[in-house]
Amino acid sequence: MVVELDVDPFALDVLADPIPADTAIREAAPLVWLPAHGVWAAGRHADVAGVFRDWSTWSSAAGTGLADIRRGEGWRPPSVLLDADPPAHTGARRVMNRVLAPRALAGLAERFAVTAEEVVDHALEAGEVDAATDLAERFPMTVLPDAVGMAPQGREHLLPYAALNFESMGPHNTLRAEAERRAGGAREYVAWQVRREALAPDGIGAAIHAYADSGDITPDDAALLVRSFLSAGIDTTILALASVIHELARRPEQWAALQADPGLARAAFEEGLRLHTPSPVIGRTATREVAVGDATVAPDQKVLLMLGAANRDPRRWDAPDDYDLHRRAAGHTAFGGGVHNCVGQVIARMEAEALLGALARRVARVEPAGESAPRLSNWLRGFATVPVRLVPA
Repeated sequence: MVVELDVDPFALDVLADPIPADTAIREAAPLVWLPAHGVWAAGRHADVAGVFRDWSTWSSAAGTGLADIRRGEGWRPPSVLLDADPPAHTGARRVMNRVLAPRALAGLAERFAVTAEEVVDHALEAGEVDAATDLAERFPMTVLPDAVGMAPQGREHLLPYAALNFESMGPHNTLRAEAERRAGGAREYVAWQVRREALAPDGIGAAIHAYADSGDITPDDAALLVRSFLSAGIDTTILALASVIHELARRPEQWAALQADPGLARAAFEEGLRLHTPSPVIGRTATREVAVGDATVAPDQKVLLMLGAANRDPRRWDAPDDYDLHRRAAGHTAFGGGVHNCVGQVIARMEAEALLGALARRVARVEPAGESAPRLSNWLRGFATVPVRLVPA
C-alpha cells in the first residue's frame, strides 16, 4: 500500500524546523508520496544510497530539482555534469576528476592555510563575530574565487547567483521570487566570468578550458563546467563550516578534542556535513517502472532523496542527532554518491581543514554569543547567523 504524507518539505515553517518532517518521511516507509508537489520521497539511508548507485534507473538528465528540465522548465542551460547521465556525463566528469585531483590541487593547501590564519586573526581581533559570515563565508569567498582564477571585480554577484541556482531547484514560492529579485546582474556576470578570456591562466577555470584544446570537451561545455563549479560549491561549503562552528561552540568537550588535535578538523567537518547536511534534498527521475518497498514508481516520476533525513537514520547511525567528531561519519550522503558524487568535495575538505585547523590552533575557546538563526532555503540547510565569542590561545 502506498503511504501518502501530508507534508510539504518546502513550506516555510518546515524549512525553519525541518527535522520533524525529515523524520516523518523517513519513518513512514522506504518511499512515500508527497501530494503537495506530486513527487515521491525517500529518507532512509539504505534506499538513498541504492538510488545513487543505480543511475540507469534513477536519472539526473531530467534535472535534480523539482522541475523536469526536459520540458524547458529550467531557468538555466542544463549542466553537462549535474544534469546528465553516462555516456554524456562521462567525458565532463573525467575532465573534472583530472582538474580536481589531489595532486593537481596540492599547491592550494599552503595558500588556503595562510588565508585561513588571516581570517581567524581578523575575527579574534573583533572578539565577538557572526561565524556564519565572518568565518564560514569570508574564507571560502576569498580562496575559492582565487583558486578558480576569477577577476577581482564582480565577485559580489557570486552569492546571489548561487542562491538563485538553489532556490530555483524548489517550487515557485516566495524564496524563489526573492532570489530572482536579488540576482540583479548576477546571471550576466557569471556568463561573462566563465569565459576563458576572463579567467586567470593559472587557475582551475583555465585548467578546465584547456581540455577543450585537446578535444576532451567542447569550448561551450568548458564554460558550463566552470559555471557548475561556481554555482554548486560556495553556499554548501559556507553552510557546512558555519554548522560545525555552531556545534563546537555549544559542545566544549568536542572543541577541546579538536584543539588538542587539530588533525581532527576533517572529522569535525564530515560530522557537520552528516548532522546538518547543507544540501539536504536532491531529485532523480525514474527511467522505468520500479518498485521500492510497497510503492511502484512509474517512468518519468520524480523522487526526492532526503539526504538530511538519511544522514540521521537510526538504522545507519547510533545516536544520530548527536554531534560527535569521533564518530566514523564515512558513508554520509552529503556529497551524493555513485557516478554523480560531488566533484568538488576535495576542495571543500581542503577549505574545511584549513579554516577549522586554524581555529583550533589560534583560538582557546569558542562560545555562543547568542542564538544561531536558520537560513530559510528551498534547497539548502544551515545557519544564516552564528554569533560566537572567540578567546585567543
